[in-house]
Amino acid sequence: MTKTKKPHPSSPLFSQNQNNAQPDKKPRSPIPMVETAFLASTASLIWFANYYFPMGPVLRVFFPLPIALLYLRWGKREAWMGALTSLLLLTVLMGPTRSIIYLIPYGWMGVVMGGLWKRGANWFVSIGIGAIIGSFGFFFRYWLLSILLGRDLWVYATTQITELAEWIFIKLGILAQPSLTLVQILAIVMVVVNSAIYLFVVHLVALLLLDRLKSPIPRPPAWVQVLLDYEG
Repeated sequence: MTKTKKPHPSSPLFSQNQNNAQPDKKPRSPIPMVETAFLASTASLIWFANYYFPMGPVLRVFFPLPIALLYLRWGKREAWMGALTSLLLLTVLMGPTRSIIYLIPYGWMGVVMGGLWKRGANWFVSIGIGAIIGSFGFFFRYWLLSILLGRDLWVYATTQITELAEWIFIKLGILAQPSLTLVQILAIVMVVVNSAIYLFVVHLVALLLLDRLKSPIPRPPAWVQVLLDYEG
């Protein structure tokens, strides 16, 4: 029986066989990592600046956008890495409480909004889901601060809503005391409506900003395009 002679390790044939056996591995581009670090720092800086130099709603509309942009450009993994990196940066700069309040809801909202926009979800769906996340974040913040302060802040909020409900009843000529259930429902509705309005403004800013960054979001409804005189 004849034995097949194996090429010597120093021969060109052996080197060629080894090259063919090893798959080509291209080094991963560093651009996603660099953009993740940059946009996570941007999100942290916006939150930091708004806390110490509050400018009303001007900066708030930008809170979820850097993380959403990460999702649009590089996908889910980089978006979550950006959100968690922002959490770590803010923990160092401002402490764990304020960093968690950023992550829930704004970091989480940025990831979800980026995913919905990348999948082409219409504005009603993305604003609805975002409003749910924003409302959850509002109640989470109340719960967390109540624990830290040792007070039930929801009672204070309920008192304010009760006074508002009584004023509305007087203006409507209703001679009745608003019940606690009605006050609680009114408070929840106000939180959800406020979150929906906030998400609508975020969508408008994202429409104008992210288009210029070559990461467009789904087109708005026709009435919004007419209102803004926008063609996209």
